[in-house]
Amino acid sequence: MREDVAGHAAPAPLGATLPGPADRKPSEIPSRTQSVSAFLLGRASVGPPLLRRSSLCALPRLSHISARVLLFVCGLVTVAIGPAAADDSKEVKEVVKKLQARYEQTRDLKADFKQSTKIEGFATPITSRGRMYIKKPGRLRWDYLDPAVEEIYVNENEVMMYVPEHKQVLVGKLTQMAASQAPLQLLQGVAKLEEQFALEPTAGGKRGEGGVPLVTLLPKDTEPDSVRTVARIVLEVQPKTFFIKTLSIHEISGNVSTFEFNNLKPNTGLKNALFDFETPAGVEVVKAPALSPP
Repeated sequence: MREDVAGHAAPAPLGATLPGPADRKPSEIPSRTQSVSAFLLGRASVGPPLLRRSSLCALPRLSHISARVLLFVCGLVTVAIGPAAADDSKEVKEVVKKLQARYEQTRDLKADFKQSTKIEGFATPITSRGRMYIKKPGRLRWDYLDPAVEEIYVNENEVMMYVPEHKQVLVGKLTQMAASQAPLQLLQGVAKLEEQFALEPTAGGKRGEGGVPLVTLLPKDTEPDSVRTVARIVLEVQPKTFFIKTLSIHEISGNVSTFEFNNLKPNTGLKNALFDFETPAGVEVVKAPALSPP
């Protein structure tokens, strides 16, 4: 396997077969293993999304949980606490109330992020950095800047995933990827996480910056085991602004992906043009297959 200039394993070209975890050393795992595009594919810990034909076939397996995670990061959906969780911790209820109020007031948002993915069986985490842009209703741009460039665009129902290194862009629709619920509704902020998640204080009463309690989201059993990948999601919020500071996704497989957000700037008047992708000359457009969900 060849390596890029940063010493990370360079992604295989489209159609190549990557070795399984048992055959790879930590340095050989693709550096963008846990990208947001993988969220949209419902493959939170599988290799680069548009670099293998097999990953295209996974598009219809869009994980509802993964989509909800993405939109929760974006602050475009709301969450509520059930009675049992409220009894366990009034603090957690107050944290979520303030977090929800903050995102309801947010028309657009830009932030830097750092992503770290710990893969079960490997000691060395995979890290990447970039910037995200969000604008209501339904617009998202997620740019990976290091160790390599990847761009992901969501415009309501349209999804585009671009890897300049491979001169390819994957184009699809959220509705053709969804199995039973339209992520488009989540992007538009009309769905609630309470229907899919139970909310409770984090085990051990752990707290984050400023002593604010961490919050755990537990997926309800709304999906068959064959497609369910997320065991729990842990949130830390900023004590003054109540924006999400860190979000950790704990998978059933044992993998853990953590996103840390900083330099958050809300309501700066982001232009629509920022979220528009123009396919460069010489770039291959790969359309996501409209297959029936398994």
